[in-house]
Amino acid sequence: MPALTTQSTVKIVGANGTISLGKQYAGRQVLLEEKEPGVWLVRTATVVPDNERWLHHPQTAESLREALAWAQSHPASDDDGEALLKRLRDDSR
Repeated sequence: MPALTTQSTVKIVGANGTISLGKQYAGRQVLLEEKEPGVWLVRTATVVPDNERWLHHPQTAESLREALAWAQSHPASDDDGEALLKRLRDDSR
């Protein structure tokens, strides 16, 4: 297990309450935990919206992998486009 190194840096909280973490974190989402008054833990995070959480379930991920593999082995073709459009029109009636 690699040794953990701690690097301390002094930052100044701006008048509007912000702290700059540096350009390498620009646009990133972070979790901010206040462990006790004046003690904060900041961690980068990836937040998954509730309506997309189902995509991260193992069974769903496996189904998506299978669908992508099928799509790669069955390239899209426009050869029979007219027949497909006719079938779709007929099915909608």
